[in-house]
Amino acid sequence: MTARNSPSPKPLSANSPSPRGARPRRADAAQAPSNAAQAPTDAERPGDSYVQSFARGLAVIRAFDAAHPAQTLTDVATATGLTRAGARRILLTLQTLGYVEADGRLFRLTPRILDLGFAYLTSMPFWNLAELVMEELVAQVHESSSAAVLDGTDIVYVLRVPTHKIMSINLSIGSRLPAYCTSMGRVLLAGLDDARVDAILDASELVARTSRTLVGKSELKQHIAQVRKQGWAIVDQELEAGLISLSAPIHDRHGRVIAAMNVSGNAQRQSAKQMIKTCLDPLQDAARRVSDMVARRG
Repeated sequence: MTARNSPSPKPLSANSPSPRGARPRRADAAQAPSNAAQAPTDAERPGDSYVQSFARGLAVIRAFDAAHPAQTLTDVATATGLTRAGARRILLTLQTLGYVEADGRLFRLTPRILDLGFAYLTSMPFWNLAELVMEELVAQVHESSSAAVLDGTDIVYVLRVPTHKIMSINLSIGSRLPAYCTSMGRVLLAGLDDARVDAILDASELVARTSRTLVGKSELKQHIAQVRKQGWAIVDQELEAGLISLSAPIHDRHGRVIAAMNVSGNAQRQSAKQMIKTCLDPLQDAARRVSDMVARRG
């Protein structure tokens, strides 16, 4: 398995106001892999180069998720803002191509849809090597490890090597979480300039997921600045009660932060201070090894 091309942060259109008829993000989106970025607004569409039918096809694919794995034609049309005739044409096209299957009135995605996501992973062979490094890290620190990239206001998981299940959220490759309250998100934000950080925080829905979550923009910016200075981030039960996460950046050959790697553990087993003491050096060493792989592969 391997990963997305040089995962530089994408435009904020993923979190900009939805176009007319687009489906609002579901409340359960953080609990499962996201439906990906919303379509751009009229002002963001690049004129004649924007292929509306293709965008509608992607919207139909995004209509399916963990909460809505099987849908009728009417469901899909309602979710995407398309007419029934338009949704039907797209569904039948996807069915002909093998990406959708029909069972009576219900449509479902097929495993072939994974080809679209894994095209990203296979475009960067160093992720195969990174997974081996992360497996060694997990064996050393006895905590789960993940790698993620920034997409709009979210982080997207590209690798995960679990040990024990420590979160109520079921995370897997492709899962999305808010950047502002995750250690990997703060590492990725720290790799951006202040203007970009401001734009992402302004576009984020800053809500308290626990009693410890930082939601003030100025306070978040201070923490991000500290992460930029020290080169790592720790988030102590801000995303979920009982979860502590420690992260370090992965750089490309030019020194740009392109991804983040973390270790995450249960607060009942060790405190944030203990995790820094036991896991920071091995984590930073693993992140440097992956960064070196990226540099050698250009």
